[in-house]
Amino acid sequence: MRRLLPWLAVCSLALLPGCGFHLRGQAPLPPALATPYLEASDHYTPLYAALVTQLRAAGAKLATDPAAATAVIHLHQDETGRELLSVSARNTPGEFEVYYNVEYSVTTGSGELLARQRATLTRDFAYDENAVLAKEHEEQSLRTALADELAGLMLRRLAAL
Repeated sequence: MRRLLPWLAVCSLALLPGCGFHLRGQAPLPPALATPYLEASDHYTPLYAALVTQLRAAGAKLATDPAAATAVIHLHQDETGRELLSVSARNTPGEFEVYYNVEYSVTTGSGELLARQRATLTRDFAYDENAVLAKEHEEQSLRTALADELAGLMLRRLAAL
């Protein structure tokens, strides 16, 4: 019986592609976004970095000049922060909420391709005053994860154009 179990696992894995299962992968971008220019006030935010990475992964070649671009992605607002959610009986923070807001639009030489859109994502996390450095690292990791999610949302919206 023990010898039969690995063979059954291998056979079931071999049959998996036959049922049509495959990883989702990247959605193809429309031709209007083949060479986009990313316009932002700050090029060093987690969202900007995630958006550049995901655009390149989707096959876009980023333009260095808006005049040479097929479309311009405007990041009007790229803001992150945290808010206090709860306080303990000793009047110390117990829980925070990390948020990430973005407003963006897309224009081409012929006009507006996508009107101004707003997206917000939030995550909350417990705070421990005995592990301040660890909680700061957790907060930064949450910001990066939120930026990756927002960039994915933006790319799926752009792929639907």
